[in-house]
Amino acid sequence: MVKMPRKVMRYSPSAGKHTVHAVERVKKRRASELKWGQRRFRKATSGYRGFPRPKPSGEKPTKRVNLLYRCSETGKAHQPAAQRAKKFELIEK
Repeated sequence: MVKMPRKVMRYSPSAGKHTVHAVERVKKRRASELKWGQRRFRKATSGYRGFPRPKPSGEKPTKRVNLLYRCSETGKAHQPAAQRAKKFELIEK
């Protein structure tokens, strides 16, 4: 389990120095039906053709955790690459 404080000191690219950042977890939003990949997928699965690619077998042991860091000075947010964790929790420190 990964326990992370809600406020951390991090480098802020917008401020150009280390500042206090508020940490929040990014929620997955609904995929747009108008994106080209989704339109192509719908076209491929319509009719009698079935699924366009082999279905993935099994599940991954961990999920990716996307975090958003918001600078307290500038208010700008940045989102580094996601990390994997089985359980993730934001705690008050």
